[in-house]
Amino acid sequence: MRTLNLITITALMAIPTCINSQEMIGKNNIKLETRTMTPEALWAMGRISSAQVSPDGQKIVYQVGYYSVEENRGHHMLFVMNSDGTDKKQLTKTSSNETDPSWIDNGNRIAFITNGQVWSMKADGTDRQQMSNEADEIEGYKFSPDEKHVILIKSLPYHGTIKENPKDLPKATGRLVTDLNYRHWDHYVESIAHPFVAENTASGIINSTDILGNEPYECPMAPFGGIEQLDWSTDSKQIAYTCRKKEGKEYAISTDSDIYLYNIGTRETTNLCKPEDYQEPAIDATKTMATQRVNAEENLKNNPGYDTNPQFSPDGKFVAWLSMARNGYESDRNRLCIYDLASGTKKYVTETFDSNVDDYCWSDTKDAMIYFIGVWHGTENLYAITWKGEVKQVTDNWADFGSVHMLGDKRRLLMERHSYTECADLYLVTPGKNAQKTKIERITNENEHIFDQLDKPSVDQRWTKTTDGKDLMYWVVKPPHFDETKKYPTLLFCEGGPQSPVSQFWSYRWNFMIMASQGYVVIAPNRRGLPGFGSEWCEQISGDWTGQCMNDYLSAIDDAITTLPYVDKDHVGAVGASFGGFSVYYLAGHHDKRFKCFIAHDGAFNLESMYTDTEEVWFSNWEYDDAYWNKDQTARARKTYENSPHRFVDKWDTPILCIHGEKDYRINANQGMGAFNAARLRGIPAELLIFPDENHWVLKPQNGILWQRTFFNWLDRWLKPCDK
Repeated sequence: MRTLNLITITALMAIPTCINSQEMIGKNNIKLETRTMTPEALWAMGRISSAQVSPDGQKIVYQVGYYSVEENRGHHMLFVMNSDGTDKKQLTKTSSNETDPSWIDNGNRIAFITNGQVWSMKADGTDRQQMSNEADEIEGYKFSPDEKHVILIKSLPYHGTIKENPKDLPKATGRLVTDLNYRHWDHYVESIAHPFVAENTASGIINSTDILGNEPYECPMAPFGGIEQLDWSTDSKQIAYTCRKKEGKEYAISTDSDIYLYNIGTRETTNLCKPEDYQEPAIDATKTMATQRVNAEENLKNNPGYDTNPQFSPDGKFVAWLSMARNGYESDRNRLCIYDLASGTKKYVTETFDSNVDDYCWSDTKDAMIYFIGVWHGTENLYAITWKGEVKQVTDNWADFGSVHMLGDKRRLLMERHSYTECADLYLVTPGKNAQKTKIERITNENEHIFDQLDKPSVDQRWTKTTDGKDLMYWVVKPPHFDETKKYPTLLFCEGGPQSPVSQFWSYRWNFMIMASQGYVVIAPNRRGLPGFGSEWCEQISGDWTGQCMNDYLSAIDDAITTLPYVDKDHVGAVGASFGGFSVYYLAGHHDKRFKCFIAHDGAFNLESMYTDTEEVWFSNWEYDDAYWNKDQTARARKTYENSPHRFVDKWDTPILCIHGEKDYRINANQGMGAFNAARLRGIPAELLIFPDENHWVLKPQNGILWQRTFFNWLDRWLKPCDK
């Protein structure tokens, strides 16, 4: 078995009690023994996030996370620079995490969170002052435009589905569960986030009031929601917030969240999505909502789907938000909705863009223009749209743009950008008359000191025909120093979701650069079920998990084998996570000897078990149509259950590595264990990498490196026989 080349790390092996050297963190003084990307190199990289522009557009404050493999934890720090990327300065130098920066006091000070409270400092990092002194930790905040008030996010005890244990049994570990949604993502639901509005005074933040009062609902919404789910009106009198006002079984089967308007003076709340007298139609909890009354045409005007991330227009007359049309469908097309506060009318302005809006920002109301990021043909680029629905593409990169913020000059945008060969950095984008005239300026290069020591792979885009005559695009990532006369072991990458794009993402786990750097060609198809190729292409997968999308996988790898002379057809593996893991388990019984090994991470193996295992009941209902016990199942439901991967283990004949996190409550660990046990009982070479402390992802540094080493050791064992 080949041993991976390691990276020598001479700094950041321990997080010091006081960090007083700008050069120590982020310029890790690392020296690579080879020019090959390794797991250790990935974890040595600083990770940029939370960039915010000063009111005058002259300064940018941002957050960088660094990770200590030795201490198995991360540390987050704040930096500031001019908006053109010059004069970078480290602002925070303590051993505590400092996160979530924002500008206050007309840009003279920066607010941030440390040790569970809101602090502030001058823009040069001096004069640190504690602003809040709440009994509960603050998890997010947002100051009103006049800075007289501030929203605070705090978690409160919740016993709606798990009853509180008797006071005289303080050491009891049992949980009495009375309804669904008792586990979510990676935790038992014994607390929920609530937004509070507090006064911001000269002596600090005081008198916080719960916006939701005694309502047993969460805001922001678990598991990934943050302060972006709330916004202040321009006159500082109202707060728009996102909430799914359901609990228990109703929460578990529904994706119906709404945008609410809260008046801080009267404490009155108005639902902007639904009329005051709205009554939700009755819902059968064991069937897809696709054909139920809640999603009937006449009810869609009431926004029964997933509505989130409100933003007030600069003139305060409108609220925009992201809106999915249908209840129960997590991958419905994300549209941009604009609500007229005076008339109460709604308009969905991105109907002409047949893909998702992933982030957005207002330009200026008088320009009738909103900028948004959307996926099309495997890239996330910037677009502009008028209220008339006229869409203009602003950038055209083989890359993914992330968050977007308008600078004070209303001319330039601050954006994050990454690709298969570059991790996230900050860019200034100045829109031109067309995408070719747009100016894109890189203003950070956080990991230049690492990338300068690495040889990069190359990336191609190819198209082929599917079995039903459609055009399929797939990415080809080739090793550094690629030699087209050689044969390379090849990986078919199976995407998760099932409706997540195979765009130019950068991942610290499913990283195509490290795969190619270890000598593999990566084939990454945008199979049926992925956004960026129109709604028909994206939605085809629901109810057909083992049909056309699997044919698309095979069309891509067969095209690569037959048309790319450097693909070694005798050494091809298939890898994937989540739905990609399910895909691997299914292909293991249906690949006709194409593959020499498999790796499945957190994949569904037994769909009958999965139906009642997952906390996302709405997901199973939409994708399978029916509970497995329903006698009146649709034909699609019968096909789904009859083609569950566990029913084809008798056809398994290929080595398989199964990986799973025991805190994954979306796809429970019994799925991975069941697949591994089945393989071993069949006498097939198999390994199981189980993480007791990880969820659907792998987040801890040492676990991340163990994941990568195990991943490549398995591939090398079966796809690189000469290197054993």
